[in-house]
Amino acid sequence: MLDAPRAARALLTASAVRERSAKMLDLGVAGELSAFTVDMDRLPATADLVVEVIRANYPDLAIPFHARWRHFRAGPHDLGADLLARIADPAERGRTAFDLAIVSVLLDAGAGMAWRYRDAATGVELSKSEGLAVASLRMFEAGAFADDGVSARADAARLAALTAEDIARGFQVSDTNPLVGLEGRASLLARLGATASANPQAFASRDTPRPGGLFDHLAAQAEGGRLPATAILAGVLAHLGPIWPSRVTLGGIALGDCWHHPKIRAGDASDGLIPFHKLSQWLSYSLIEPLESAGITVTHIDGLTGLPEYRNGGLFVDMGVLALRDPAAAAAANTVDSALVVEWRGLTVALLDAIAPLVRQRLGLSAEAFPLARVLEGGTWAAGRRLARERRDDGGPPIRVVSDGTVF
Repeated sequence: MLDAPRAARALLTASAVRERSAKMLDLGVAGELSAFTVDMDRLPATADLVVEVIRANYPDLAIPFHARWRHFRAGPHDLGADLLARIADPAERGRTAFDLAIVSVLLDAGAGMAWRYRDAATGVELSKSEGLAVASLRMFEAGAFADDGVSARADAARLAALTAEDIARGFQVSDTNPLVGLEGRASLLARLGATASANPQAFASRDTPRPGGLFDHLAAQAEGGRLPATAILAGVLAHLGPIWPSRVTLGGIALGDCWHHPKIRAGDASDGLIPFHKLSQWLSYSLIEPLESAGITVTHIDGLTGLPEYRNGGLFVDMGVLALRDPAAAAAANTVDSALVVEWRGLTVALLDAIAPLVRQRLGLSAEAFPLARVLEGGTWAAGRRLARERRDDGGPPIRVVSDGTVF
C-alpha cells in the first residue's frame, strides 16, 4: 500500500492520466458510468472523419505538433514566428518563447461564445483559442508583462501585480464583449509571478525571475542533446504546480487538475481520484518546439496524453461514440467537478488513444512518424471544431461546461 505522499506524486504524471482514463473507458464500455454510455462501434466512422479532415487541411501530411504556436496567426501572418525571428541568440530566443508560451497557455481556457478580439495591426477578428493567443501575444510584445513596460518578455514581479482589469484591457473585454473566467486568468498569472519569484533555482538561472528561466532548467537536463517529453511535463508540474487553484490535495500535495470519481479504484490512498493535467500537458506540448529550435531533440512525445477538452470531447459526442444517459444534461450548468464532466474528460483521453492507431492505419503511417501530437492537431481537434460549427450556430461544444478559466 503506497503512502499518501507517494500516491500523490504518482498522480502527477502523464502515465497516471492515461491509466486512469483507460479505466474510465472500461467502465463506460461495461455500462457502469452514471452520465455516459459508450458505443465503440462508432469509432471507425469517427476515424474516417478525422482522416478526411487531415487530408483536407494537410494534403502532404506535413502536420506540425499540437501546440500553442499554431494559434499565433492573424490571417496569413504567423505572429509568433515573426516575434521570435527578431532574437538572434538561441538561448534567449528559447527563454522568450517559454515566456510567451507559458503566459499564453495560462490565458487559454475557454473564452465563451460571445468574446471576440480584433487585431488592430492586421484587421483580423478572432475568437476562441486563436483570439486568446493573438491577444496575449500583442500584450506580450507591447511589454504588458515586462517590468519595464516595453520589452517583449514576462517578468515575475510584473506578473504578480497583474489584475483582471489589466487582462480585460488587453483582451478588449467590455459589457458587449464579455470574456469567461477573467478573474481566474488574472489570478493564474499573478500566481505564476509569485511562484517564479519564490523559485529562482528553476526560473532565474541566468536572469531575474521569469517563466522563461524554465528553458535553462529543462535544457540542462538534456542528455546527449535529448530530452523526453515526460521530463518537460514533470518540470511543468513540479515547478508550476503551485499556481493552480487548490482543489484536491493528498498527503499535503496539491494535485492540480485532478478530480473525484467513485468508481476509479487504485487500491491505495489515491482511490477515487483521476488526474488530467490538461493545461500542464498543453503547455508541455507547446514547449517542445522552443527546445528543439535550440538544438535539443525532444523524445517520447507519445508519453504525453491527448487533451481532455471540449473539441476532442465534442468529437466523440457528436459522432455518437459517447451519449448522455440524460440528453437534457447537455444544456445544464455542468461544473468541472461534476461526475458528468469528469467522465467526459476521462473518456476523451482514452478514446484519443484508441482512435490514434485507426487514424495511422488509414494514413499508412507509423506511430513514430505520426505521434499523438500530430493526430490531435491534424486531426481530432480540428474535426471536433468542424462538427461543432456544422451542428450548432455558435460553434460551441455539445455539452455545456461552467468554466472558471483554469481548466478547459
